[in-house]
Amino acid sequence: MLTGNIIHGKDWDTGKPLQQSPAALTGIAHMGILALMGSGELTATMVEVHKLLLSPYLPEPQAMFLDTPAGFQLNADQIGKNAVGYFRQRVGCPLQVASFKSAETITEIEAARTYRQLRQADYLLVGPGSPTYTVRQLKRSPIPEIMIDLINRGGCLVMASAAALTAGKYTLPVYEIYKVGASPHWVQGIDVLGAFGLDMVVIPHWNNAEGGTHDTSRCFMGGTRFERLVEQLEEPLPVLGLDEHSACIMDFSSGIFTVHGIGSVVLREGAVQRRFTSGRGYPLSLLTGKGDIVPPDAGEARDQTPLDLRAEALPDFWPRLHALTGEFSQGIDKGDLGRSAQALLEMDRLLWQAQGELENPEAIAQARDLFREKLAELGTCQMLSEASRSRLLAPLIDGLLAARQQFRETRHYEGADKIRDLLSNAGIFVEDTADGYRWRIREARE
Repeated sequence: MLTGNIIHGKDWDTGKPLQQSPAALTGIAHMGILALMGSGELTATMVEVHKLLLSPYLPEPQAMFLDTPAGFQLNADQIGKNAVGYFRQRVGCPLQVASFKSAETITEIEAARTYRQLRQADYLLVGPGSPTYTVRQLKRSPIPEIMIDLINRGGCLVMASAAALTAGKYTLPVYEIYKVGASPHWVQGIDVLGAFGLDMVVIPHWNNAEGGTHDTSRCFMGGTRFERLVEQLEEPLPVLGLDEHSACIMDFSSGIFTVHGIGSVVLREGAVQRRFTSGRGYPLSLLTGKGDIVPPDAGEARDQTPLDLRAEALPDFWPRLHALTGEFSQGIDKGDLGRSAQALLEMDRLLWQAQGELENPEAIAQARDLFREKLAELGTCQMLSEASRSRLLAPLIDGLLAARQQFRETRHYEGADKIRDLLSNAGIFVEDTADGYRWRIREARE
């Protein structure tokens, strides 16, 4: 188990036994880990987090993936296969799918098999899908109790994205509000955290920015709507906000939590908001409102950090995509279709790269929708090619230049110069030659 700065088990790379604490040597039971991820559970940014969380259970960790959150989706089986492939290729660990897609359709024999798998797990990952669907399917099953027991017996439970939303006392109906237009409201959560004395709600995608022109932070709710949601809570509860591609690791044996990934974790209690960054440990008592924001033994807390890891140095997917979206829009605004087209080509390349790196399939689908939207926008631009513009403007420009030539021949140079200046200001380059004049439309770079 992970307790303090001691990882009981074997080193991931060497397979050699790691230092055992005195409590472990005497056989005293230790509680396990609850890891909450804001997003990216199947992307490059969380590879090292998975490896470190799995390391205590080497050489043969029993790792499971529960498919309930996406059980209603037609591609639910593919999501499970993607998770298995991700763990095999990137994490270097076998992963089994424990299937519980629907409480209504699963047979008793199939359910019993899944319960047995989960009870034998050292490591359980629950991730993408719908939080409200997850709650509906699991609330009358023994699975929430199995999750809690997993932590109590020293295992590791990872709840990410949609599943992280269900970890608290209440969960947010994201799809119903953001996609369908339901009035802001809450539903009961699975409340794994409550079993360990942490009464709160969990909000992943805290810093989401996919909306571009509209606020999609606070898990797509936006700041203003989220404030209304907080006011609707039946009781004042802390809100734990998880940035995307970030994880909050709670070690119940050591009483310490740590933050890992490329973002941070926010704890909001009423009007007070605290932000926890990666690279150090914090007392779990902070999440109950009973601790100080800066522990007196801050140096000791750093030494006790259960995990010392760094996210892979890969650029973040969504910031890169949004930057290209901005580049596309600037090209449109400035009439530079070539610039916009280049941005689309880079977006397409980024999408293929992300798919090859096993980026979350749901994120890929959302990004492709954005790509198609921009592609359609490019097709509706009322802009003409240089050849088309020249053809349409030729009668007017040729007429003005003919008048200019007459001014020159009659020595009305002032009038001739005014015509030339007028055309120049309009982006028309005029060149006088021995055979007469030539003109062309100046390009943007000129």
